[in-house]
Amino acid sequence: MSPRDWRKLDESDVRVRPGRGSRPRSKRRPEHADADAAMVVGVDRGRWTCALAEDPTRLVTAMRAREMGRTPVVVGDRVGLVGDTSGQPDTLARIVRVTERTSVLRRTADDTDPFERVVVANAEQLIIVTALADPPPRTGFIDRCLVASYAGGLTPVLCLTKADLASADELLAAYAELDLQVIVTRFDHEPDELRERLVNRLSALVGHSGVGKSTLVNKLLPNAHRAIGAVSAVGKGRHTSTAAIALPLPEGGWVVDTPGIRSFGLAHITPDDIVAAFPGMAEAAEECPSGCGHLGAPEDPDCNLDTLVTEGGATEGRLASLRRLLASRAGLDEYAD
Repeated sequence: MSPRDWRKLDESDVRVRPGRGSRPRSKRRPEHADADAAMVVGVDRGRWTCALAEDPTRLVTAMRAREMGRTPVVVGDRVGLVGDTSGQPDTLARIVRVTERTSVLRRTADDTDPFERVVVANAEQLIIVTALADPPPRTGFIDRCLVASYAGGLTPVLCLTKADLASADELLAAYAELDLQVIVTRFDHEPDELRERLVNRLSALVGHSGVGKSTLVNKLLPNAHRAIGAVSAVGKGRHTSTAAIALPLPEGGWVVDTPGIRSFGLAHITPDDIVAAFPGMAEAAEECPSGCGHLGAPEDPDCNLDTLVTEGGATEGRLASLRRLLASRAGLDEYAD
């Protein structure tokens, strides 16, 4: 064809050779409308153990689908599963989505670590297990757990163990100004009040070694070791002392045992996150100077929370309790761990 003949061509004469690259790749992800709902109950080295419809008898091993990328998936997450959900040996389902979380229990390695880690998702309450003696209670650890629960949207519950060895009066007085449920247990009694609090809820348990948390778990879940073995067997992994695991209660509900948590780094939490958990004080704090840490003099001499107490809007004891939590978050507490 001569150069002049090109002038006679129009769009109807165009021919496109089929082949790779002729069709743009779609960025739309499959919706997986038929995905099965499940809850993550265990995590081990790239494999997630999930309970279909939150039924502890229907455990499935799953991997993260390619389209999920590196989306974090933790114990307590509600997920959608596709693929082989039979739960038979050597089968593997795929996690294709994670439902929006209602709460998160986060921590950092220490107060300077910029990387936060989600320990448990969607827990309704945090059970802070503390012994009254042997070992003695650490109020710094309790305060940090309270801060983490308030900031993450969990309801804190203080569970005091070993009341047969020491009185709970002093510790109860220290937290009297907080809207905090306290449950006192004894080694020689069944933890009936705690059991009632856990039924039909997803709860996380934290506590230092030796405070009696394992004893409580064994009383609440007589088949706890069997349940741990079932989760580990499905995932073909091992349950170690650093892994969170959700255990089903006979009466209904789940308890997430978090034996790996020994301390809470709070680098990811701001003072306003803590104040927001105190009705009435959050509004007053909005009138504070920019950057106020709400600690009062000498750190924050112009904090408006002092004015709130002076005008009768809050008690001195409640403000002192709030500031103790703020001091814990700031690393000013004596027993931060």
